[in-house]
Amino acid sequence: MHLLSLLHRWIGAIGGLLLAVLGLTGTLLVWRDELTFVAHAGDPVRADPASLAKAVAHVSQGAKPVDRITFAGDGLGVHQVIFKDGSGAYVSQAGETVARWSASWQRPELWLFDLHHRLLIGDAGETITGIAGMVGLFFVVTGIVLWWRSRRRFRLRAWPATMRSGAIVHHHRDMGAVAAPLLLVSLVTGALMVFPALGGGLIAEARSHLPKVEEHRAAPASRDVAPLFRAAAATFPGAEFRRLQWPRKAGAPIVLRLRQSFEWTPNGRTFVYADPVTLGILGRADPAEGGTAASIREKLYPVHAAKTGGVLWKLAMSASGLALALLGSLAVYAFWRTQWNILGAKRRMSKDRPQ
Repeated sequence: MHLLSLLHRWIGAIGGLLLAVLGLTGTLLVWRDELTFVAHAGDPVRADPASLAKAVAHVSQGAKPVDRITFAGDGLGVHQVIFKDGSGAYVSQAGETVARWSASWQRPELWLFDLHHRLLIGDAGETITGIAGMVGLFFVVTGIVLWWRSRRRFRLRAWPATMRSGAIVHHHRDMGAVAAPLLLVSLVTGALMVFPALGGGLIAEARSHLPKVEEHRAAPASRDVAPLFRAAAATFPGAEFRRLQWPRKAGAPIVLRLRQSFEWTPNGRTFVYADPVTLGILGRADPAEGGTAASIREKLYPVHAAKTGGVLWKLAMSASGLALALLGSLAVYAFWRTQWNILGAKRRMSKDRPQ
């Protein structure tokens, strides 16, 4: 038990601040749509294919080539446009550009997402956050084991009684025990999104290959996607149009992403692949035809980010993130304050010792 306590304290002292950052940014991202302050963000959504096709045509007439458009949805009433050079814009459903940015750090909601997901350093940061999630799981399990010995002294506080190390440790254990179920959900789903192989056969992902198009054929300047939208609506009646992705390399298709009524993921996992010249459908991916593993995998993000379950689950995930932020930051503070006090005591003893 002493070794377990030692590992818990030292690993927490090193990684606690990272977990605190992930917890705080995760809490803010739960309310991302509400914190996206742009004009027309609360407009009612016009999701019919004709209106969306007009929006695509309007955006495509600009000087910058478009990479993708995420259409207005229930949480946000404006379209998000990302250009090939990495810049972007929010465009109202009436076609008015209400915000522009040349880099993601100019938009708080985009910067927060990149910080939470990739620590602002790309794929390496995503791997680090996945590892942090697994370390967090270690803390939850070992913390419950260590708390069990002192469970009779349980007293839940929002904040430590004092900022002394002993009071912080007592608060840390009790709060950790209460928050453990929610922390397990957020940490498990987060780690599995980064490292799906950890789920084994439960969420095993089958490899999918995009249909290819003739590489020598260039897409026309006109972006009248109305025929594609009509064909997609006929293929998936009632599905919500969520995102249009233009080819990023030669031989790649246009990708239209939709969300069917049974899907939890806000942008859906239903795909229609089209020839960029003719707009003819080359293939499709229907999650209704997937197995149990695909169904579980599809639910990881909406559960983790509270994109399902309504306001109550948003509040629950917010509480989980705030608890993680508090547990991580106070654990680091208490540990290193104790170490500093011990070091100071040793120095005083050495000075008082007769020479």
